[in-house]
Amino acid sequence: MKEKDNFINPDDMHEDELNTSNTEENIEDNSPTEIDPLEELQAQYEELNNKYLRVHAEFDNFRKRTIKEKAEIIKTGGERIIINVLPFADDFERALQSLHTTEDKDALVEGMDLIYAKFTEFLQQQGIKEIEAIGQPFDSDRFEAVTTVPVQDESQKGVVIDCIQKGYMMHDKIIRYPKVIVGE
Repeated sequence: MKEKDNFINPDDMHEDELNTSNTEENIEDNSPTEIDPLEELQAQYEELNNKYLRVHAEFDNFRKRTIKEKAEIIKTGGERIIINVLPFADDFERALQSLHTTEDKDALVEGMDLIYAKFTEFLQQQGIKEIEAIGQPFDSDRFEAVTTVPVQDESQKGVVIDCIQKGYMMHDKIIRYPKVIVGE
């Protein structure tokens, strides 16, 4: 009879007990094929670390390439401007040759006027404008006062009387301040 006591009849068991025993059997069956969570996390870590290293290397290459390109642009950036200025050097060379060989001073003056007009047109194409100074109220943010002179007329006080050196703006930024004489 003792053997009968150890024997469990499935018909005598409740449904919960049957499910528990089946689950325990399934766990025991799956345990050899189950992946260790630590190993799974280690694999994810290695995959993410490899991705990070690749992205970091790509960014480092991008940064180095960008620095190299910037250096090249800085090195040759003025090349376009110089190429556009060279015709003026040619014009001045011809004008100097003419100055030494010709007696017609009016033709030389006319030639120099043409070169100057061509040069000011070039400056305007580059976005460079002359700053109007004479007759303007003195503004220390726009002008550099070289000296002051006493004036007779009260309306001339604090006003730019003369311009010693022209000033220029490039796209609304002052690139050279005009040097002026201010009435006092």
